[in-house]
Amino acid sequence: MSIVEDQLKAIAREVGFDVARIARADAAWEAGSHLTEFVAAGRHGDMGWIEETLARRSHPTAMWPAAKSALVVGLNYGPAHDPLEPLARPEHATISVYAQNVDYHDLMKRRLKQLASAFATKTGHDVKVFVDTAPLMEKPLAHRSGIGWQGKHTNLVSRDHGSWLFLGVMLTDADLQPDDPGDDTCGSCSACVDICPTQAFPAPYQLDARRCISYLTIETKTPIPREFRKAIGNRIYGCDDCLAICPWNKFASTARDAAFHPRAELTAPLLSDLAELDDMAFREVFAGSPIKRIGRDRFIRNVMISIGNAVQKTDKTRLVELCIQKLDDASPLVRGASVWALGSLSPTAFEAERLSRRDVESDPGVCEEWDAGPA
Repeated sequence: MSIVEDQLKAIAREVGFDVARIARADAAWEAGSHLTEFVAAGRHGDMGWIEETLARRSHPTAMWPAAKSALVVGLNYGPAHDPLEPLARPEHATISVYAQNVDYHDLMKRRLKQLASAFATKTGHDVKVFVDTAPLMEKPLAHRSGIGWQGKHTNLVSRDHGSWLFLGVMLTDADLQPDDPGDDTCGSCSACVDICPTQAFPAPYQLDARRCISYLTIETKTPIPREFRKAIGNRIYGCDDCLAICPWNKFASTARDAAFHPRAELTAPLLSDLAELDDMAFREVFAGSPIKRIGRDRFIRNVMISIGNAVQKTDKTRLVELCIQKLDDASPLVRGASVWALGSLSPTAFEAERLSRRDVESDPGVCEEWDAGPA
């Protein structure tokens, strides 16, 4: 390893990254063909942007033909609490760890730009930076760089940080010496595959996004399919089950960056409080958060599904009242989820409301929810 590579990694640490390693960007790899198979099987669901950018995702040099090397950086966002604990409190919401504070995309890109600017100034080489909103496959590059390996849940696993790493990439036309690739040490463990509530892994190392709760609560813009609603439980944004169960997390440390320490009000908020948010209040509560991206209506859809799953709560009176209140919401997406939630919590209240509402409902999707009957 030359002084250039050492300096580059030192700069990465200086700007705030927890790990930085180098991979060849121009070497052959199998990730492109795996992605093609994923799309051909329709497992990307409604994420049309994956299919549209398939050619550019097929290889780093498809993004930039001059790229020779990739510096892959990681930022630890390990939680101090057990992400699975809120699942046992059905009247509270469970929000994915990564979304409990600021949007990491902005922070990662800002630091990557600092890093790239410093490297370009020192060496004169061209650079380009990528976070996961760009059509570049970071996880295979991270595996190749030795930061970790793609586990059976298809996410990156690190010996030092478990499953809790945000990834970013700086491509350069510089010919840098690569680090050794990561070794897959999942062994016979299948904890991440076994814990999935919706059985989103057809086989180890394969994901069907259409069944993934993260996809269903974040990417899906339509009503969540009925077959998955009960399994969602109180997960209103994303799902950490397969990440949190990974045994390698025992070596992970809590995120040192305060930007990733959870906001107290987002660790396990009451579903009833979240259901009351109108558009303005939603924007205020989630300002700077990735949750803001899905908009108020999809968010409340998720909340109402989780309210419908709070059937074990002894006193469901307030939740039933909320369901009835949301039957008048301006959004058909919210009304439809509220119909389902009401039927799940109180079939009697469902039948009473259906008598006066079904025939005056104008949205076909909401009518289907009424016609389907109580969950």
